[in-house]
Amino acid sequence: MAAIITAIIAATLAYTLRSGDYLVLRNGDTNAEYARFRVKEGDEFSVTFIHSVNKYPLTDVYEIRDHKIYVIRTIYNNFGAGVQTEIEDGQTLTYDENGEMVVSGFDKEMPYLSYIVGTVSDHTLTLHGKEISLRDLCGRNSKVEFSCEHKGF
Repeated sequence: MAAIITAIIAATLAYTLRSGDYLVLRNGDTNAEYARFRVKEGDEFSVTFIHSVNKYPLTDVYEIRDHKIYVIRTIYNNFGAGVQTEIEDGQTLTYDENGEMVVSGFDKEMPYLSYIVGTVSDHTLTLHGKEISLRDLCGRNSKVEFSCEHKGF
């Protein structure tokens, strides 16, 4: 009897630990998986990079919602070529404690989210308070596709 109870507890633990949502990063050309990170409903992650034209840092912030990725805000500190200069309906412009501009109110599902990792400057993924260099993880000039994948049993 003890063996059956132990097996049930082990199976329940395995299900609980492995099932759920994952932020998955894949090579956009080969579909090879670079990494997967456990996420849950409402988790945010961001990608920060130096804008190729504007030459200032830009951060795109995303949220996991209903097993999908939604863009929710963009943070930048300088107007210039290639960055948003007008606020659209439903969006707001505020300033954070560092004086950076925060455009929010996008609330748009991103069924296809892709970045090409910089050759001159890095792209940094921030998730659960941890910064991850996409250059180190994926390599320079790599096409990285982001998806939220649900794994259940």
